[in-house]
Amino acid sequence: MKQTAGVQHLGRQLSRWMALLSMLGLGAVSIAVYLVFDTTLSARQEEMLDQKQQALAHVLGDDDVEHRDKSLAHVLTDFLAGHADYAIRIVDSQGATLFDSRVPGLGAEHTLQRTFSVTIQSRTTDHAQAATATLVMDRRPDDALLRALAWALFISMIAGSLLLSLFGGLLVRRSLRPIQSLVSQIDELSAKDFGRRLDGSGLPQELLPIVTQFNALLDRLADAYRQLESFNADVAHELNTPLSTLISSTEVVLRKPRTVEEMREVLESNLEDLRRIAAMVGDMLFLSRADRGAGTREAKVFSLAAVAADVVEFYEAVALEADLTVEVRGDAQLQFDAPLMRRALSNLLSNATRYAASGSRIVIQIGTQAQHGHTEAVISVTNTGADIAPQHLRHLFDRFYRADSARYNADRNHGLGLAIVKAIAKMHGGTVFAQSEGGTTTFGLVLPVVPWA
Repeated sequence: MKQTAGVQHLGRQLSRWMALLSMLGLGAVSIAVYLVFDTTLSARQEEMLDQKQQALAHVLGDDDVEHRDKSLAHVLTDFLAGHADYAIRIVDSQGATLFDSRVPGLGAEHTLQRTFSVTIQSRTTDHAQAATATLVMDRRPDDALLRALAWALFISMIAGSLLLSLFGGLLVRRSLRPIQSLVSQIDELSAKDFGRRLDGSGLPQELLPIVTQFNALLDRLADAYRQLESFNADVAHELNTPLSTLISSTEVVLRKPRTVEEMREVLESNLEDLRRIAAMVGDMLFLSRADRGAGTREAKVFSLAAVAADVVEFYEAVALEADLTVEVRGDAQLQFDAPLMRRALSNLLSNATRYAASGSRIVIQIGTQAQHGHTEAVISVTNTGADIAPQHLRHLFDRFYRADSARYNADRNHGLGLAIVKAIAKMHGGTVFAQSEGGTTTFGLVLPVVPWA
């Protein structure tokens, strides 16, 4: 419900923003239209006033015979016929008013005026007299038109914003329905059903990558959850066997008096189990430190072949017992933590001797390769034996993972060796790999070769 409410809240936010943006957009358009109309109207008024000024100057200075029998007032009245929004005032050089058609009480804020000098032709003689004419334009009709336009634009802006907000909100809610569907699907997911995935059918193309990535995340989480469950079961199993042995052997010893030799045998047996438990706990602590980003103690010059030779010498007895021969080929010098590398090679060789066919050869191959402009050291351990199924290969470096569900050699192998190899490779900035086909199985590390300072 919280997720659905969050989507609804997002819809309301988008609707409000759409309403605000539409109002701002329509408001900007309305203001632009009003300013263009006002500027055009003002220019038209100035142009009309210029034309009237020229016409009035021409009429006042006209000495045609047909105008001589008309008085000045008659001529100007005829001039203003059909132009109720214009008025004229004529004053002679002595300040006497010759003609005035202005509307009393009409303020200057509602008019546009032009005052200019004119020459008035006498109606009875050929003489002319100088005068001052004031041409007045009444702007109230145009102002009323501007006010009507402003109100029309304002009402259109409000109505348009409301309509855009209404339909925009509907479109937003409709567009968010696929997200609400995804939210509902996600809300129904639970740890009890890790096989369930999001259904991307019917969703917009833009949401399909999210569904794909989320389903991939669910796959990884399911694998991690199953691995965690397996980890818990494996830890319980690995600890249960030696602890049960310790408890039972101790109980048997305590039932009756024992000789010193019998007590020594029991203690030695218990010590072996305790060492196994301590080794497993130590491995788990090492992996925990590696997960937290523990660093390495690197030396400048170390021969990987020399480290591998030390490990082979340590496993010489085990190899002879299993009728195996071990060979080291190649070498590489790079900066690495020698004890950690020895531990990684020891785990790889231990794994190889455990599963190699009797009488076969185990090869530790060391070399370098150029990859993406830098040099890498490749260390691999190859043995001959039964192939590992492809579905197991990518999990073999997981903790407590075994390809054999029957827990072959469970008393000696607690399933953390290859996980430690992976952690050591990661601590050196490298990776691990595993290959198995044609009766040959190879495990190895790829480490970057850092230039020496």
